[in-house]
This record gives sequence, C-alpha cells and structure tokens, in this order.
Amino acid sequence: MKIVYMITYPTGKIYIGKQAGVSYRYFGTPDMKVVNADFASLPPDVRRDYTVRKQILWESDCATDQEMSAKEVEMIRKYRSNDPEVGYNRWPKFTG
Repeated sequence: MKIVYMITYPTGKIYIGKQAGVSYRYFGTPDMKVVNADFASLPPDVRRDYTVRKQILWESDCATDQEMSAKEVEMIRKYRSNDPEVGYNRWPKFTG
C-alpha cells in the first residue's frame, strides 16, 4: 500500500508526506526546529494538551513509487503546505 497523507498540527499548519507500506504511527519528517518554534508560540494549556491529526489523502495498491511521489507533490501544491504561512513542507519551493 502506498499513501499520501496530511498531518494537521495544533498550530493550524499542515505537513503532507508519502509512505510506502503503512505504519499508522508514522507522522512524517517536517523540520522539527520550525515545528518547535511554532509550538513555543502556543498558549501553555495548548502545549500541555493537544491533538495531531493524520488524514490519508490518497492511497493505492498498485501505484509506482514515481506515481506516489507525483501525487505527493500534487497534494503539496493543492493544499499549499509548502507556503510557510500554511504548512511545514519546504519542497517544492513555494513561489507565491
């Protein structure tokens, strides 16, 4: 199984990633320095009790790795998760 997923953080920002072989505990690899900096601006009560949401945006039993990668880029652009105001993806580079 190949999937493209979206993670929504309590900061309101999102991260979109891909995964070949499903692990329901995997939450991607955004730049944790950026995520931690955003978390630091949250109220203390939110930092102590929060929820991170994972949504499967696309899945396939037969797609190639290339097709999965293309779908990931498509979803990053669709949801603008590469826009630093919206999300934590830093590739492909956001051009406004």
